[in-house]
Amino acid sequence: MKVLMLFTLLQVSASAATPRNELEFAERYLKKYYDFDEDRISMLKSKVKRNVLEEKLQEMQQFFGLEATGQLDKPTLKIMHTPRCGVSDVQHRGAVPLRSIWSKHHLTYRIINYAPNMKREDVDYAFQKAFQVWSDVSLLRFRRIYEGEADIMILFAFGAHGDRNAFDGKGGVLAHAFYPGPGIQGDAHFDVAETWSKSSSQGTNLFLVAVHELGHSLGLHHSNNPNSVMYPSYGFLDPNTFRLSDDDISSIQSLYGAPVRSPPTMRPERRMPMICRQRPSFDAVTTVGDKIFFFKDWFFWWTRPGSLASNITSISSMWPSVPSGIQAAYEIESRNQLFLFKDDKYWLISNLAPEPSYPRSIYTLGLPTSVKRIDAATFDPSRQKVFFFADKQYWRYDVAQQAMDPTYPRLISTHFSGVGPKVSAVFYFKRYYYIFQGATQLEYDPQWHRVKKRMKSTSWFGC
Repeated sequence: MKVLMLFTLLQVSASAATPRNELEFAERYLKKYYDFDEDRISMLKSKVKRNVLEEKLQEMQQFFGLEATGQLDKPTLKIMHTPRCGVSDVQHRGAVPLRSIWSKHHLTYRIINYAPNMKREDVDYAFQKAFQVWSDVSLLRFRRIYEGEADIMILFAFGAHGDRNAFDGKGGVLAHAFYPGPGIQGDAHFDVAETWSKSSSQGTNLFLVAVHELGHSLGLHHSNNPNSVMYPSYGFLDPNTFRLSDDDISSIQSLYGAPVRSPPTMRPERRMPMICRQRPSFDAVTTVGDKIFFFKDWFFWWTRPGSLASNITSISSMWPSVPSGIQAAYEIESRNQLFLFKDDKYWLISNLAPEPSYPRSIYTLGLPTSVKRIDAATFDPSRQKVFFFADKQYWRYDVAQQAMDPTYPRLISTHFSGVGPKVSAVFYFKRYYYIFQGATQLEYDPQWHRVKKRMKSTSWFGC
């Protein structure tokens, strides 16, 4: 009787060729995403019923930029059958308030379990990159935890999984998330039945869906802009070139503010001529985004490659919890991570903010206790390896395996042809290692294992 009533209602607004199962599917779609209340409608007169149904179809069509005919036509059905997010496109009565946001900028997340068809490290990386998308354009900072309750709990589930939002199997609803708040609020759930992928060649790209769902976890609603990541229907974009739309950026910044790209305490360098005259020996050098940081005692300079301008600030004004006298540093740019070393401890800086669970011991990285300090360090993104220099030796650390490579340590002078026995600082830039030994800097080609150029340590300042 219920199906017959539905068919009678919809046949006015649907083509004669529309099969009954499509009409039933359309009802479920409108009920789930557009607040189509069939129980309330069943008490209305038949003419009013048709009007309410047509209005809901028009509302859905207008949202997706279709012609608002109120008819269940092919373009409308095509959109309805496109895989999508399980969050409603409209705010239901009694739903989370429109401006539901977190009252803090530092949030934690925890991955409860994994997609069975993906490697764990690929899942971890997809979520790390997805969180980074939002932290790059806002004041938000995210830290992963491995036990206890996080602000955002990430779960892969199948069918009914305890939140009254059962998944529907492969296709259809890919994932859903909850707006900020206590308990389940803020959590994100992903359908195990989907073929999740880290690439574009097959399945559904986990990174793209994660960026969308985490947008909900942060308080963003669906957008009717097809270029927005918060558009409800799934469409593939190359993760390597993915960028948030202007709408996405303005939306998240309206909730949490825009990032401060450069430390506010940095001021134009006024002693650069003195630097050029003194040719100092830097304690540590590393890239940080599009800049190069040069550490010396209690402060550091920074400059951009190719620019004659430079800035200076104290380490304590930038990171109050980090000591002066940093001895080694390296960056993993793809993760927005900066590692700083002094004596037998190291600090992790994520998105220019210190992680609270640091410092940690350098011996947790696999270095022997005979090493009392690291003289220099650099990350080679082409190899995904970190090189640690200490005294006359160096070690190589595998970032993916989180372990030191076997057959190390090795002698610096033996395996870095033309480089002296001790290194004071080193950083990687555009396929070359820039190795500092006192006031001298060597441009070293790791592919050909040779020094290509010798320069002053201050050459990056235009000296």
